[in-house]
Amino acid sequence: MKKYLKLIIPIIFISLLTFFSYQIVTKINHKKEVAANIKTIPTFKYQNINGGTFSNNNLKVDTPTLFIYFNSECEYCNEETKMIQERIEQFTPNQLVFVSFEKAKKIESFAKKYNLQNYDNIHFVCDTKVTFAATFDVQSLPCLVLYDKNQQLIEKIKGQTKVEVLLKKLQ
Repeated sequence: MKKYLKLIIPIIFISLLTFFSYQIVTKINHKKEVAANIKTIPTFKYQNINGGTFSNNNLKVDTPTLFIYFNSECEYCNEETKMIQERIEQFTPNQLVFVSFEKAKKIESFAKKYNLQNYDNIHFVCDTKVTFAATFDVQSLPCLVLYDKNQQLIEKIKGQTKVEVLLKKLQ
């Protein structure tokens, strides 16, 4: 019996070590792949609050883009949106895409709350398939993903950020 234990315990240990090593390497490779995919705006397709679709084809060419991943009940998301709304004129040369996994009606109410639904450069979309977080590699709310006019990633910002910082980075 002791012979079996002496043989089984090292085999189990080596097996577990191999399994965990494989898991770590797989996660690292996935992170590298996602980082490479978001260097330029990845292909996406979401539902706008009017029931239509919003995708890469709807983005304006040669215009910096700010993706704002939010939730209407998130205190920091609300504060971020309020700060943007207060200085909305300064965001005119940019396009803002507010993305949430909530229902379209709730997103629409959020847009109305901040009076942002009638701007040509601002879009509110519903991530019905909950793919934004994985596609753009975001894990927190709010999360801001900034792209320059050539659709190249400027920066991914986790959490609430001052408007001055956003405007400076988008120039």
